[in-house]
Amino acid sequence: MDAPNATFLPRRRALLLGGAAALALAACDRSEPAASGPAASDPASPSPDATTPAPSPAPTTPTPTSSPRGGGDPRVAKTLLTGLNTPWGLAFLPDGSALLGSRDRATVLHVQPDGSTSDAGTVPGLSGTAGGGGEGGLLGFAISPDFRTDRTVFCYLTAQGDNRVLRGTFTDGQVGDFRPIVTDIPSGRIHNGGGLLVHDGALWIGTGESGDPDLAQQRSSLGGKVLRVDFDGEPAPGNPFDDRVYSFGHRNIEALAVHGDQVWAVEFGQNRLDELNAIRAGANYGWPMHEGPADEDGFVDPARTWPTSDCGPAGIAIVGDVAFVAGLTGHRLYRVPIDGTSAGEPEAFFDQEFGRIRRVSLAPDGQLWLTTSNTDGRGEVRDGDDRLLLVSID
Repeated sequence: MDAPNATFLPRRRALLLGGAAALALAACDRSEPAASGPAASDPASPSPDATTPAPSPAPTTPTPTSSPRGGGDPRVAKTLLTGLNTPWGLAFLPDGSALLGSRDRATVLHVQPDGSTSDAGTVPGLSGTAGGGGEGGLLGFAISPDFRTDRTVFCYLTAQGDNRVLRGTFTDGQVGDFRPIVTDIPSGRIHNGGGLLVHDGALWIGTGESGDPDLAQQRSSLGGKVLRVDFDGEPAPGNPFDDRVYSFGHRNIEALAVHGDQVWAVEFGQNRLDELNAIRAGANYGWPMHEGPADEDGFVDPARTWPTSDCGPAGIAIVGDVAFVAGLTGHRLYRVPIDGTSAGEPEAFFDQEFGRIRRVSLAPDGQLWLTTSNTDGRGEVRDGDDRLLLVSID
């Protein structure tokens, strides 16, 4: 058993880590590379949609049905909402409706499958420095497997001084009763993570290293990790180190999904390669010594990579034996066949059609919900941004 403050660094860490840290600073938020256009020239500037009107349902059109086979070509069946402000976290309720959060405002919409919405309240405690061109704010959402009886929701929030996971309720159309169950996840202007997943009776949490690459290799830190906890935030039984850490050496994980018993994570690269990773207990994924494949004992290589200019993976949904990956930088949705811990060749859809694509989530009816991310201070805002799209894959 390793000491509480032990680090997991190969001997060449001392030679490489300083350079990696310098590159992280020089890259200045490579995890979400700026898109072309004036809005992207100054990442620290306020979001350009400060006067964006309230979200509006799109004109009603018939909604096709589909089954989650996974192999079909995705196509936009309907625009559910327009005029959204920094949409980020999205989680489905058992009735097919969903909770959709605004990163910068910490407000929550209750969205019906037909695109009608109601205000579900605000998650309290948002840091005053979140948003505004950075990556902190109200990030991931997840729903209790016993939601029908316990009404429990989980969210990932940038608070003052840390990122934290909150447990709350959704009752009578409103979120509330929030209390922190995991605190002291490092926070920063960049790399705040935010992925949440409920699987095998546990809550899985994807975190970022907050711009400090060293933290990814320090097991005493919750930054740059996949965490696995029970629904009160305590280490889940069976974790490899008898604490909250399930895997380490990650740069920035904003989304998680599961295929059978295998958890998958999308991870932002810095200058070269973004990653799709099959998460294994106790495994080291290499950051900051390695970006992309390490091809070295002691590290787990990604199942699939993209050049950072082509992807910027912010979301993942798994349908059948296919992972759909949302690309911020690439302005694309990728379809990737998966098998066990292996991933095949990605195929791109919606290339440049909608700008930055942040979230892709599998709805209970087998269709995908997809959000754009052009109002987050990094994109080129178009009329109607940001959008929630209904995507069929039949």
